[in-house]
This record gives sequence, structure tokens and C-alpha cells, in this order.
Amino acid sequence: MNSIWSSYRGKCLNKRRKHRMLLLCIVIIAALLWLTWKTFYPPVVAVANTDPSTSDSAEARLIPEPDLIFTWTINDGDTLCTIFEDYEISQSVMYQILSADESLLALDVIRPGHLLTFTLDQKTRELISMELFIHPGKQVIYNRVDDTSFDYDEINIPGEWKQELLDGDIASSFYVSALSSGLTDQETGNITDLFGDQIQFAREIRAGDSFQVIRSRQFVDGEFTGQSRVEGVRIFRGKRIYSAFLFDDGNYYDLEGKSLARAFRRYPMAGHSRVTSHFSKARLHPITRRIAPHNGVDFAMPTGTPILSTGDGVVTRIRNHPFAGKYIEIQNGSHFTTRYLHLSRILVRRGQTVERGARIALSGNTGRSTGPHLHFELHVNGRPVNPLTAKIPMASAVPNGRLEEFSQRVGELVAMMGEPSRKIAMHRVDGHISILPSFF
Repeated sequence: MNSIWSSYRGKCLNKRRKHRMLLLCIVIIAALLWLTWKTFYPPVVAVANTDPSTSDSAEARLIPEPDLIFTWTINDGDTLCTIFEDYEISQSVMYQILSADESLLALDVIRPGHLLTFTLDQKTRELISMELFIHPGKQVIYNRVDDTSFDYDEINIPGEWKQELLDGDIASSFYVSALSSGLTDQETGNITDLFGDQIQFAREIRAGDSFQVIRSRQFVDGEFTGQSRVEGVRIFRGKRIYSAFLFDDGNYYDLEGKSLARAFRRYPMAGHSRVTSHFSKARLHPITRRIAPHNGVDFAMPTGTPILSTGDGVVTRIRNHPFAGKYIEIQNGSHFTTRYLHLSRILVRRGQTVERGARIALSGNTGRSTGPHLHFELHVNGRPVNPLTAKIPMASAVPNGRLEEFSQRVGELVAMMGEPSRKIAMHRVDGHISILPSFF
């Protein structure tokens, strides 16, 4: 861990040198401006007010100290080190907050537009709390517990999810046409992943094909949070129609209720490993001895044990954290995210596509750890869940007992979609739903 801290300090020192040079230039310019002002403008002599009827009382003349509350908007190139240094908050306090954030890792992905609000004691300038504003529906507040530690409160506001229909005719490629319709790059990528086993978008999609997408977006007090989800898709390719509908189990199915997602693995290793610490919202931390959430499951295993991806996905994060150690995050479709912590070696790179069962790392004992083990997390729609009991795509279809609910859900989405821009008549051919032009 000392090497990680040294890396953090090295980055901070480089930033300090740049800041000092900038401050020196500002001081020189300010001095020149002051000398110029003194030359052209004589000093103004204040005359005391001797009229007791108009003089302020001693209490009125006292100006109260302003609250020491500062807000910083994250910009490109900002790091926690430089931000804390600008507010003259010690690096040891920063590590106390990073320690509290170990189970959440929210500070590992701060990006431009996020806000940090610091509240300092007026007399001692000691940091009392820090708030991370991610978007209107999500904030994290780190509160001081004692002289050496912080804890956190995660605030998730459900807000209101509003549905909208986006559709379009494909002119050159599905990607370009989808973006033109208003879909984001991530949403477009999720759709192509959904149909990856059925459509080769680069070769099979032609001009004149069309699509319909129902998207829901989250709003809090009328402000868009940036969070969205695709709830239904229909792609009209030639004489065929491909569909995907999101069910309440977080999985996508076609019109007949067959899963579009490949099954997940329940465990991120071959064979069996003993669980040493279960998922818990209030666990006694074995090192800090404080009660804190444990957002995953710990498996005891020797250093160097192969770690396997539990599902198909894309590697979105690779970090070397002072407390979580070396870790990987994988986005498994639009709703599932998996994390693998305390690794000794990482075998993939950021942006790489991996398949279920692929070897992605070797287990280890990095970061703050009591011994060699793997900490494994599963997040559904951004929330950590128990990976040993959560509903994950392990079945190939909607269970028979829920087919009626699923059919009702599909009916609602299809009714909202209506017909595509050209009238169609549908019938089945070789197990597929085909579409033919309608002339009546």
C-alpha cells in the first residue's frame, strides 16, 4: 500500500509545483497593479463620525464570520489531491474519506460536472463533512465520526421516470440513425449488444430498415438526472422484426418471452471457495472495527487463483485503490455491474469486451486486507445486491408462472410504439415474426 500512497503523493507534488508557479505569477501581477493604483490615486482619509445619534453600536460593527462552506465543480484534470490542497485540507484527512468510501468507491469515478461541497469548522478549519453531488437523484455525504475517521450516507432519490418513444428510418447505419433520433451513445451500444447474437449490424442492416425504442428517463424536481433505461426495442430488418422488452426482473426477452441475455455465473471462480464474509448493510469491519456496509461477498482463496467474469460485458474500470487494492469493474449489459477487488494481477484492459467465464484476473491481498481473498460485488441498476441470492439471468425464458404478466407488459409497450412509419402486416415464418407491406 506504501507504493500506492507514494504514487498519490507523486501526483500531488507535480500539481503543487504547477500551482506554486501560477500563484507566483498572480502575486507579481497584483503587486504591479497595486503600485500603478497608488501612483494615480491618492489615499482617502477616513473622518470619524462624532455624532452619537448616528454612530453604530459596537455589536452592530461586528461582522459575523461567514460559514466555512466551499463548493468545487470538478473540471478536467482535477484530482482529490489538488482539490484538498487548494482548500488546505491535509492528505491524511483525504485518506480518512477514501477509507470510508472503500465499500462504495464513488470517489474513484468523479468526473467533470460533479460537485464537492466542503464544510469546515470556523475556528479550527477541521473538515466536518464533504458532500459529493453526482446528479439530482444521487448524492453521497461523508461525515466526520471522530478525529481519525468518517462514515457516509448515500442519498438516492427515485424521482419520476418518464417514457418516450424514439424511432427512425436507417439511412446509412443503425448507429448514426439511432444517435440522430436522440438515443445516446451508451443506449445505442446497449441495443446492439442486446441483438448481438441475432443481427450483424455492420453487414445486415440496410438503408430503409427502421427501429422503435421506448426509453425512460429519470427526473428529480423537473431536472433530468442523466439516468435512463431502454424498456422496449423493435428493429424492422427486411421482412423480419426483432424485439426486446425489459421485464421487472431486470432482464430482456423477445416477444415470446425468450431471454436475450446469456446466462450469468453465480460464482466468479472455478470450483468452490469458502465464504468468509457475507453481504451486509451493517458489518463490523475486521480492521477498522467500525460498523459499515459490506456491499459484496468475500471468498477465501490463495493468491493467484484465477478469477472469472460472471457474465458477458465490457471492462469499464481498472484501478489501484489504497484500500480496495487492485480491482476491476465490468458492465454486464444495461442493468448489471460486477466488481472484483483485492486482486494481485489484472489480465484485461479498460474497454475490453469479455465473455462469461473468461479469465480476467488473479486473486490477491492488495489494499486493506486481512489475508488473501476475493471481494466480489454485483450491482443491479446502480445498487449493490447480494450476489449469492440476487435474481440474475440464469434461465433461458420467462418462467411459465409469469408469462401472463410479461405478455401484459409487452402489450403496453407495443401499444405505445404503435405501427412503424409504414403500415405492416405480421405473420410467422420459421419461428420468426416476419412483416410484409400492407396494401389495404
